[in-house]
Amino acid sequence: MKILREILIVFLIATVIFFGVKSTIPSFKVEGSSMQPSLSNGQYIIVNKVVYKLRSPHRGEIVVFDPPQDSSPYIKRVIGLPGEVVEGRRGKIYIDGSSLSEPYLEGIKVNSFSRYRVPDGYYFVLGDNRGNSQDSRSFGAVPEDDIIGKAWISLWPLSEIGQIESYSYDLEANRP
Repeated sequence: MKILREILIVFLIATVIFFGVKSTIPSFKVEGSSMQPSLSNGQYIIVNKVVYKLRSPHRGEIVVFDPPQDSSPYIKRVIGLPGEVVEGRRGKIYIDGSSLSEPYLEGIKVNSFSRYRVPDGYYFVLGDNRGNSQDSRSFGAVPEDDIIGKAWISLWPLSEIGQIESYSYDLEANRP
């Protein structure tokens, strides 16, 4: 009887730990090619839901969020922060008039888009595959409350296992 009780206690503790971890660091499957070359279709990632309870998203981080017109979460990169003006012209992104260096794009050019002031409490997000991404250019900025968490670790495929890289940006000082 004592062994049965101990097994039950271990099972209950394991269940609580499992559901606690699952609710704070869920996994998501990347659907589509909008984040290539950084993330690929079918790639599985772990999302850190806790980090944005401690701080706001930073430019360059890949986030998972609930989009305005779809039931499935989207995965995009934070480009514009609250209060900034974002614009796409001459194949580059400009933040408040300064060009943004994006080394992870490997020669992918940005289609032009009009100046957009990011409202307070919102973030301007773009897919890395700029020619094939439904993002803030089409549905506007994302409310911070809709951001589920930060893309943190890649689980699958095995060749991609590891921490997902975020970029820290320095805006280039050249203002055209």
